[in-house]
Amino acid sequence: MNIIVEARHMDVTEAIRTYVRSKVERLPRYYDGIMSVEVILDIEAEHTVVEMVVKAKRKATFVATHRDQDLYAGFDQCLAKIVEQIRRHKDKIRNHQGTSLSEIVPEVPEVE
Repeated sequence: MNIIVEARHMDVTEAIRTYVRSKVERLPRYYDGIMSVEVILDIEAEHTVVEMVVKAKRKATFVATHRDQDLYAGFDQCLAKIVEQIRRHKDKIRNHQGTSLSEIVPEVPEVE
């Protein structure tokens, strides 16, 4: 999994980079098809903006943005949004895979 941490209008400290990487490395627990994660940190007038783009197999792309006064809290909220999108995506895949024939046809008891 490729992890990219970028910043606009600010410098990324090693503490922030380590925090982001440690949290993002847990994403394959939710979906093992994740190929790359891009985290963009930005500072606006009064808030920090965290944007995440997660690319996965089957051409799935998850995007989330969150504004907060605290950078760490904003990142955690953005990560929660991504996890929710991944959970919904997995549920949709699981529901559309179909049922097997043994689940559709009930077993017929044998007649003696």
